[in-house]
Amino acid sequence: MTRIACLGWGSLIWDPRELPIQRQWFQDGPFIPVEFLRQSEDDRITLVLHESAVPVRSLWAIMDCPDVSMAKEALRQRESTNEKWIDAWQPGMDTPKLIPDMPRWAENHGLHGVVWTALPPKFEGKNDVVPSWDDVIGHLTQLVGAKRDNAERYIRNAPRQIDTPYRRLIEAKLGWAETTP
Repeated sequence: MTRIACLGWGSLIWDPRELPIQRQWFQDGPFIPVEFLRQSEDDRITLVLHESAVPVRSLWAIMDCPDVSMAKEALRQRESTNEKWIDAWQPGMDTPKLIPDMPRWAENHGLHGVVWTALPPKFEGKNDVVPSWDDVIGHLTQLVGAKRDNAERYIRNAPRQIDTPYRRLIEAKLGWAETTP
């Protein structure tokens, strides 16, 4: 039986939608450098992998997919994005630059493949722009109504183990502390 994992650190955890996973998220994923660095289309500031981020332990779930290509497509559909922004690793491939412990971690968990979202940072409509702390706080502070509620919900629902410098700043400045157990 092929065991393929999906890594998660943001909304996949509390809102997997139709993502074909076994509904349990394990908390002992590989360490990943992730931070609140992407202004989404709906103005939330979301978590993305980035080399400047401090590594935190990711979460993971087993996918109900027979192979990595199907797992990538399922994740692409859930994320409503281009296949360019979905990444994968299998034994024999080069070690992912941002997840150097991937081979050992996957072997220790009996995995035959791993998929994850690889969206870049984005700010003010421009990919690969890394917003500063001031940019993020300024942006979140000016949101109102449903946009503010949605942005706040994303921050509060991020798993507690995704404890990043930007998150701590957002919690301190805006009071948006975690609400999930």
